[in-house]
Amino acid sequence: MKQRLVDLGYATGWRLARVLPERVARGVFDAAADRGARRGGDGVRQLRRNLRRVVPRAGEAELDELVRQSLRSYARYWREAFRLPSMDRAALFAELDRSFSGVENLDAALAEGRGVVAALPHSGNWDLAGIWMVEHCGTFTTVAERLQPESLYRRFIAFRESLGFEVVPLTGGERNPAVVLAERLRENKVVCLLADRDLTAGGMPVTFFGERTLMPAGPAHLAATTGAALLPVGLWFTEDGWNLRFHPPVRVAGVAGVGAATQQVADVFAADIAAHPADWHMMQPLWIDDLPESRQRALRRVLARRGESV
Repeated sequence: MKQRLVDLGYATGWRLARVLPERVARGVFDAAADRGARRGGDGVRQLRRNLRRVVPRAGEAELDELVRQSLRSYARYWREAFRLPSMDRAALFAELDRSFSGVENLDAALAEGRGVVAALPHSGNWDLAGIWMVEHCGTFTTVAERLQPESLYRRFIAFRESLGFEVVPLTGGERNPAVVLAERLRENKVVCLLADRDLTAGGMPVTFFGERTLMPAGPAHLAATTGAALLPVGLWFTEDGWNLRFHPPVRVAGVAGVGAATQQVADVFAADIAAHPADWHMMQPLWIDDLPESRQRALRRVLARRGESV
């Protein structure tokens, strides 16, 4: 029943956001964000702990306001995502094209025929970035984790495929997603992957804002094994628009260099997030110290077997 209600809630939001005037929709979503900030909850409390690492000198009142602004930013992401199907795609691309930077790094890698792994944090609006990518260089490929209920997962897949994205399921697909991604890169295409959280045994230890955590090894590993360029990407909102920055490629010195490359990506993410903290939508535990002690011990045992530590 709870999963059906979640799916119904998203479906309702999709319909309402598309029919309401923009000013009204913005007011509704901002009010919901402010209410969430006042009520707290596990996700909001974790967001506060995460942001405290980003702005360690912030006082309590400043942190309160930063949490509120971050929730408004996250609400803006959903409002825009819900309204995307009814937006003027050509006009949107033109506006995005004027504000995005570092595009020469993307174009240079594709001109070399290498393919591109674009590594993104949970910031800004990655669906809008995807629309720009489709218009700029054709479709791109990404990976989607299976959501529950299945009907909600299918809804998101259909939505993103309607925007021109190729979406590969992380689990339950006909082929191994890593194989599909490697094929696309060898065809000189773009693969976009969220890359700022992987608290599993497969994660790569990094230092992030002075503390240890794990981030996905996949982006750097794909670059190492296919020869693709690894481009960290920064995303954030402006008051009336959006910004995205393709950073220069991170060198990956073969498979042995995956750890060092992943740390470099983390460092780029940290600089962008520190400059735009309210647009980082990380409401889950990220740092090892925030995990339950039993989970920390389990991760350390697995990493020790790999010859690594956190």
